[in-house]
Amino acid sequence: MAEKPRVRVPARTNDGFQNVAARLGIGTDNVSSGATYALNPITRQRSQLEWMYRGSWLVGQAVDCVAEDMVRAGIDISSSIEPDDLGKLQKGIDRRGIWSTIEDCIKWGRLYGGAIAVHLVEGQDLSTPLRMETVGKGQYKGLITLDRWNVTPSFNELVQEFGPDIGQPAYYDVMVSAQALRGQRVHHSRVIRYDGVSLPYWQRVAEYGWGLSIVERLYDRLVAFDSTTQGAAQLVYKAHLRTVKVKGLREILAQGGPAEEALIKMFSMIRQMQSNEGLTLLDGDDEFEAHSYTFAGMSDVLLQFAQQLSGALQIPLVRLFGQSPSGLNATGESDIRTYYDLIGQQQESRLRRGIGSVIEMVHRSDISPDVPKDLDFTFNSLWQMSETERATIAVGVTGAVTQAFEAGIVDLPTAMRELRQSADVTGVWSNIAAVDIDAAANEPPAPGELDAPELAPIVPDDDEGRSDELEPKEALVEV
Repeated sequence: MAEKPRVRVPARTNDGFQNVAARLGIGTDNVSSGATYALNPITRQRSQLEWMYRGSWLVGQAVDCVAEDMVRAGIDISSSIEPDDLGKLQKGIDRRGIWSTIEDCIKWGRLYGGAIAVHLVEGQDLSTPLRMETVGKGQYKGLITLDRWNVTPSFNELVQEFGPDIGQPAYYDVMVSAQALRGQRVHHSRVIRYDGVSLPYWQRVAEYGWGLSIVERLYDRLVAFDSTTQGAAQLVYKAHLRTVKVKGLREILAQGGPAEEALIKMFSMIRQMQSNEGLTLLDGDDEFEAHSYTFAGMSDVLLQFAQQLSGALQIPLVRLFGQSPSGLNATGESDIRTYYDLIGQQQESRLRRGIGSVIEMVHRSDISPDVPKDLDFTFNSLWQMSETERATIAVGVTGAVTQAFEAGIVDLPTAMRELRQSADVTGVWSNIAAVDIDAAANEPPAPGELDAPELAPIVPDDDEGRSDELEPKEALVEV
C-alpha cells in the first residue's frame, strides 16, 4: 500500500507571553495593547529644530557635546618624514581651520540629520571626481560646511562603483540660498558627509537621502523632562499657602461697596503687619491656617528622566548635565571612559577617511606632491593624563631610547628624533631642534669609535716550542 503524501497545514503561532484570562500580554484586550508608536517627523521641521536648539540648553548640549569632543583633542600624525615636515602638516591643518569646520559639520549633521564638508581645491571643477595627484602647490584651501537645507542630494543618481560609497548620492546640488558655492554641483568624492542617525534605505528615501536628527528619537523624553522641570518650578509658588476663613464672606462680596472695601482694607493691613512685624491681625470670628508643600520624591523623578535622556544620547550625566556622580561610582571615571571609547569609535568610523584625505592634500599643497606611503595618523585620546603619569611615561621613553642608542641599535640622530616625537605625549624633549639633529648627524665619530686594525690569525706553536708573534696586516697610523 502506497504511503499517503504529507500535507502541510498552516498553523498560527503567537510569540511572547500572554494570559488571556488575566489579560496579561500584548493582544489580550488590556490597556497596554492599545499602545503603539506614531510618526513624529521632527527632522523635517527645520524651524522647530532651530527653536529647540536656540531655546533649550539641553538640546544645545545634546548637539554640541559630541561634536566638540570628536575634534578637540586633534590627531597625532606619524611618518618617516622629518619632524619639521610633521610640524608643517599640523600647522597647515590649523591654519585652514579644518577642525572648526568639521565640528560645524558634525553639529549640523546631528541637529538637521545630515551635513557635508566640501574640499576646496583652487582651480578645479567641483562636479568632477577628486584625484589626489592633481592637487598642486598651494591649491588646497580647506573645507566649507553645508547642512542638509543648503544642498540637495542627487538621490536618483547613486554611486554604483564598488567601494565604501556605493549606494550613496553621486552628487550634491548647492542651493542658490546657500552661503557659498551657490548653484554648483559637487561630486561625492569631494565631500565629508556626516549623518545624525543613519537610516535604512527606504527611510533615507523618505528623508530625501539624509539621516535622522538626534532630537527626533528623544523628543518624547525631552518633553517629559522639561514638563517635569517646569512643573517643579511652578510648585515653588505653592510651597507655602495661607488661608483665612472670614465669616459672611459671600454676603460681603455680594453687597460690595463699603463692606467690600472694608474687607480689602483689612487684608491690606494683615499683609502689612506680616511683612513688618510678623503678626497676623484677625477678627475673633476669623480663622487663619498655613499649608506647606513638601518636595519629597521630586528630585528622584527628575533624575529618572535625566538618566533616560542620558541613555538616549549615550552621553553620561557628568558630561551632559555637569552633574556630580554619586553612589558606588563616585568619581564617574568609568562612565567618562566608556563615553570616550564611544567617541573614539565614531571618530574611526565617520571621520578617518575624511581626515586622511585632508592630510594628504595638505601635504601635497604645503610640502611636496610625493606623499610617503607610511603617512598615517591616530586620534589623540580625550582622557588627559596627570603630571605624574606624564613624568612616568617620559622616564620610560627616555630610558628605552637611551638603551637602544647605547646598544648600537640606533644612532644619535635617530634617538634624538624619537625623543622629540614623544614630546606630544610626555611634554619633554620638545626643544630638540632640527639643527641639533643635523649637527649630531654631521658630527665626526669619537676616537674610540674608529675601527681597530685587522690582525693576522694566530699560528699554533711549532714542534720547537716557538709561537709566531702577532703582526698587523697594515701599519697603524698614529692619530
